[in-house]
Amino acid sequence: MFDLFRSRARAVRFLLGALLMLVALSLVITLIPGWGTDLQAGDTTVAEIGDEVLTILDVQRTIQMQIRGRAIPPDMVPVFVPQFIDQMVVERAIAYQAQRMGFTVSERELATTIESIFPQLFEGGRFAGRDVYANLLAQQNLTIPEFESNLRKQLLLTKLQGLVAESVVVSPAEVEQEFRRRHDKVVIEHVAVAPERYRAEIRVAPEEIRQQFEKNRAAYRIPEKRSFDMLVIDEAAVARSVSIPEEDLRRAYEANREAYRTPERVHVRHILLKTTDKPKEEAPKIKARAEELLKQIRAGADFAELARKHSEDPGSAAKGGDLGWIVRGQTVKAFEETAFTLKPNQVSNVVSTEYGFHILQVLAKQEARLTPFAEVRDQIAEERKRQLVYDRMQMLSDQARAALQKDPRGAERIARELGIEFVRVPPAAAGDPIPQLGRSRELEEALLPLRAGEVTPVVQVAGNKLVVAAVTAVVPARQAELSEVEAQIRETLTQDKLRQLVEQKARELLEQARATGDLQKAARQMGLEWKKTQAFARTGAADGLGSAAYLEQAFKGRPGEIFGPVAVEDKRFVCKIVEQIPADMSGLAGERDEIVQSLKSQKARERNELFEQSVRDRLIREGKIKIHQNVINRLVANYRG
Repeated sequence: MFDLFRSRARAVRFLLGALLMLVALSLVITLIPGWGTDLQAGDTTVAEIGDEVLTILDVQRTIQMQIRGRAIPPDMVPVFVPQFIDQMVVERAIAYQAQRMGFTVSERELATTIESIFPQLFEGGRFAGRDVYANLLAQQNLTIPEFESNLRKQLLLTKLQGLVAESVVVSPAEVEQEFRRRHDKVVIEHVAVAPERYRAEIRVAPEEIRQQFEKNRAAYRIPEKRSFDMLVIDEAAVARSVSIPEEDLRRAYEANREAYRTPERVHVRHILLKTTDKPKEEAPKIKARAEELLKQIRAGADFAELARKHSEDPGSAAKGGDLGWIVRGQTVKAFEETAFTLKPNQVSNVVSTEYGFHILQVLAKQEARLTPFAEVRDQIAEERKRQLVYDRMQMLSDQARAALQKDPRGAERIARELGIEFVRVPPAAAGDPIPQLGRSRELEEALLPLRAGEVTPVVQVAGNKLVVAAVTAVVPARQAELSEVEAQIRETLTQDKLRQLVEQKARELLEQARATGDLQKAARQMGLEWKKTQAFARTGAADGLGSAAYLEQAFKGRPGEIFGPVAVEDKRFVCKIVEQIPADMSGLAGERDEIVQSLKSQKARERNELFEQSVRDRLIREGKIKIHQNVINRLVANYRG
């Protein structure tokens, strides 16, 4: 499979994406469409926090990043704008409060954080230089001062949050309570009332459908649709059409002979007894242990078995000490000299390196040589074919799009001339499956803004196919006729009646079971299936029902209690508590530390939320935070418009 059209900057984008989430949501420069002149007129200050000003531009940056990351749909932006603004104000308020409390960020702290975010700037322990640093930030339209200012704010925020977290105390009683909550178990009986059992009883009259349609006529619309002609370039089909003459493979081999030259190498395994991180006075004892292992090997002991039991090299011990093939320059000097001196199957004396004491055995040895063409022919063919297919697909896609732009109605002819697949797609709305492709969000997004006669860019879709399409017609959204939505309305009414009937039957079952105290008998009388579960905890699941999260009443009630109906998707369950099994407290000691940390984290989150809100409210009262609601209202209105 060939990953076509992959951006070379993808790694940088991912890195910067993580960075942006770290330093603040408001660092992306490009504005979202909808930045109107009405917003630029007059005051654009959303809020003031101390001496810092939060502007409409800052909010726009945050929103654009969220849309780009598909965290929110564009049509929901007006709903989320106030939440984004509140969060941005709170973050700046906490940083401001941290400064007032005397917290600072040292140059060393700042540098260490930058190094953790951009390790590529410090390869070999040396800074790549301010120009490289600036260029890296410039790829995201950031300047060094802007980036470092926001990073300082985030570090201040982290320090203050850490202070809040340090004040959290978890009592032994809370730990015990949480352990019991996790490990208390119950056994229940349950009976499911499922809609499929009663579907045949539901009747929907034509008059009901007509009334529902007339009552909600505006809700029944046929969405905008597009018909289009599609040219598909399939990697597998292109690969089948590509053949490489033998002489081309030989020419590629001759042109790159040095690439196929294998240096001298040895296949080696070893046993390592480490001296690193151990007192120097222990070295003689460690060496003595190595000498004892060597005696065992020379006496016929299994080298691999001894390596598995005694070697302290985590990378090779489990493999019997096998390091595979190594070449000169891969290992430390003493190890290398010994490995390349030994003959096949020969075992070394104890070898000392900076890592400890080794016993080596060479399993095979291979002199430097030029790998023959026959041995690398298939590799060359695969690499050459991959490149040819990649090049041919790009060439075909470029030709297809250029030809389609000249003649949007000529897709079938173009496909025939280029030897690629032609697909005519009847009017389809967003979300409809596309012939040959199924659902393709990438193609949908490319088609959405186009009018009849316009052509999409080349789009890569699932299955390593490239697609270019010409819109042949746009069918506007319109009011639906009853005949077009009759089946939809019938199903909606059926589901409504079915839900009501299931709820009614579940209530009947509950009343009968409570009247007799026998859930199994009540189920039998109504022709329903009765089940009994194995014991399960709150973190587990009930057999035949699902997650224990639906069944908190089973842990709170008493044995013999019948409760419900419990809604699980479209089913309703009536349940009876059979047995409650207290947690085995002997396991508390083993989980205590993990529970303490979990409760601390939970409490810290809760306290941080309260702390952040109290800081925000106090700074507002002190006049240190001023929020300009009229500007926020204009911003929201602009997105709605």
